[in-house]
Amino acid sequence: MIDKKMADCRTAVADVHDGATIMLGGFGNAGMPAQLIEALREQGTRDLTIISNGAGTGPFALGALFGDGRVRKLIASFPAPSSAQFRERFLKGEVELELVPQGSLVERIRCGGAGLGGFYTPVGVGTELAAGKELRTIDKRDYLFELPLRADVAFIKGHLGDRLGNLMYRGTMRNFNMVMATAADTVIAEVDQLVEVGGIPPEQVHTPGIFVDRLVQVERHPKLLAVPKEGGGA
Repeated sequence: MIDKKMADCRTAVADVHDGATIMLGGFGNAGMPAQLIEALREQGTRDLTIISNGAGTGPFALGALFGDGRVRKLIASFPAPSSAQFRERFLKGEVELELVPQGSLVERIRCGGAGLGGFYTPVGVGTELAAGKELRTIDKRDYLFELPLRADVAFIKGHLGDRLGNLMYRGTMRNFNMVMATAADTVIAEVDQLVEVGGIPPEQVHTPGIFVDRLVQVERHPKLLAVPKEGGGA
């Protein structure tokens, strides 16, 4: 019988190795797989390349990974001013940053999951982001060629999950989690609630279990922002 449930987050991330490239879903605290990140931090994994929309907020989860000096490189679109731990490490030259416009970041991940070799985009033409990239003129407009992104591991956050790995998201949990689930060798999900197979209506399975290798049920951590139970929050 297929059963992808794990006992806890520590067990779920135990084989994530030093030097791994890890995708982290979510947008800020919304939809962030914070418990998995904390478990990774506790086991001491280091020299990481992180692919994430942002750089964490406060001394917790992703922010704490930077604070502890565990991250070698960040590929992100919005390392916000509130990401103090990242900023401190970056200004000291201890973390490399690859800045990617948000739409390009999502599309690079989508290409990685779809097995595509990249795409052309006008975003970034004529800016510092164009350095070292192929420039091509198509129908009298300049485009940059962007390469796909894949990871060794993706940590994602769902609302409901079942033992087969099927996931349903809620509200802003869909930010990055859905596309990252397709673009990593190993996908580990934390979910608010585990349900029986069939407990998620077929039309509400947002990530099919074929993409998910492990999942664990966790309670929302008190350090995360409170959100309403209904509506668009996560």
